[in-house]
Amino acid sequence: MLSLHKIEKLPRNQCLRKIEKIFSEAENRLCSAANFACENPVFNHKELNFFAELARFLQKDRLFAAAAQEAFKDAAEIFAQPDSPMHLRRALNTVRHVLLAETGRSPADWDFTGQNGALDPEQRQSFPGMLVYLEDVRSPYNVGAMFRTAESFGVEKIFISPLCADPMHTRSKRTAMGCVDVLPWQRLNLTDDKNLSGLPIFALETGGTPLKDFLFPQQGILVAGSEELGVSPKTLAAADASLGRISIPCYGAKGSLNVSVAFGIVMHFWAMSLLK
Repeated sequence: MLSLHKIEKLPRNQCLRKIEKIFSEAENRLCSAANFACENPVFNHKELNFFAELARFLQKDRLFAAAAQEAFKDAAEIFAQPDSPMHLRRALNTVRHVLLAETGRSPADWDFTGQNGALDPEQRQSFPGMLVYLEDVRSPYNVGAMFRTAESFGVEKIFISPLCADPMHTRSKRTAMGCVDVLPWQRLNLTDDKNLSGLPIFALETGGTPLKDFLFPQQGILVAGSEELGVSPKTLAAADASLGRISIPCYGAKGSLNVSVAFGIVMHFWAMSLLK
């Protein structure tokens, strides 16, 4: 481990990157420790003092905004006398992200510490008959986010259209945080599949029943369509002939939501209705 004396002699950007790496490794070490939830921290007194010195060193850097300097001050106090591993982690995490922003690096969701463990399919709980159809969703980021949301709210299986972005795309898988591997999915054309023809269908689309008034089915297929064009006319006709459309009232100037965000709102309401 480099001493503070050597670190502070480095060019500023290199210095900040070096300190960020130290805090990143420390947070990873803390999160992977078996006794993370215990009272005793995983760092010895010398290491904690070193973290406090680094935080105080950063606090003296007047190129940082006042909010960042205040964060460094708070972190130094926690390092000097940590009262719990969780508070210690928050201090490490806060300093690390301030340094990432200062050095021009914006972390993605999958870069967060402690988020990359494999999921156990045996721990999955799902609502039988809660199905989803992603029709021509173009962005792999949206597909990944919708897989993660679907898994979290107990979807039994996801169907995707022939032209939907690939759930196995690197961006999809990274955004899904392991959910693509545990949530069953199949690529097909919903309106042409005879095995699904008898199931109720409803579409997330404008001009439908407001969310709070919609009667969710015990079993059925929720259709979410393309970011640009929404649900296709053919699939929308199938939904209108079944359970219809569900819409989320919006009150701002934009008047619309990202498809993965809208999907998450509807999935929450559907799951809550099944728990009643």
